[in-house]
Amino acid sequence: MVSDESAPRSHDFVHTPGYGYAIMWDSPADLRLPFDGIDRSLATDIFFPMPGETRFLAMSIPPDSLFTSAEFDAAAAAAEAIEYTPGAGEIFAGEIFEVDNPDMHETPTVDYSIVFDGEVWLELPGGGEAHLTRGDVVVLQDARHAWRNKTDSPATMYGVMVGANK
Repeated sequence: MVSDESAPRSHDFVHTPGYGYAIMWDSPADLRLPFDGIDRSLATDIFFPMPGETRFLAMSIPPDSLFTSAEFDAAAAAAEAIEYTPGAGEIFAGEIFEVDNPDMHETPTVDYSIVFDGEVWLELPGGGEAHLTRGDVVVLQDARHAWRNKTDSPATMYGVMVGANK
C-alpha cells in the first residue's frame, strides 16, 4: 500500500502548542508477509507497543519555555495527553518522579530515534545530557530519560519503538 495522505493516527496538541505526533505505521508481534493491506495504527488502543510490536512515530517537541509560560494550563495539557496517548498515563503513573525533573520517564520499549529538524537535549539520570541536532541518532533501551528543547522553535524527531518484555 502506498499513500501520500496525512497519517490518520495523529494529533497536534491544543493545550501544548508545538507538541504533536503521528503514528506512521504499526506492526503486530506476529507480523506476516505479504502485507494484508490493513493499517493497524487505526485499531491500536495503546500508544506504546506491546512486546514484539512496533510503532513508527513522528513527533514534534515544543520549546521548554512553553511549560513556564503563564498561559500554559498543565491540567488541560495532561488531560489531552491522556486522551490522545492511551496507555501512556498508566505507564507514567507508575514512575518515580524526580522533583527537579518530573519529565524523566522510561518505557517498556527499545527506541530508535532520529532528530529530523531542530535541536533536542536528551537528559539522563544523574545529570547526563546529550545535545542532539539534525541527523543525530539515539538508541534507548528501557533507559530513564527526558527530552528537552532549549530553543525557541519546535524540533521534529522520527523513531521506531519496539515493544519489549520487562
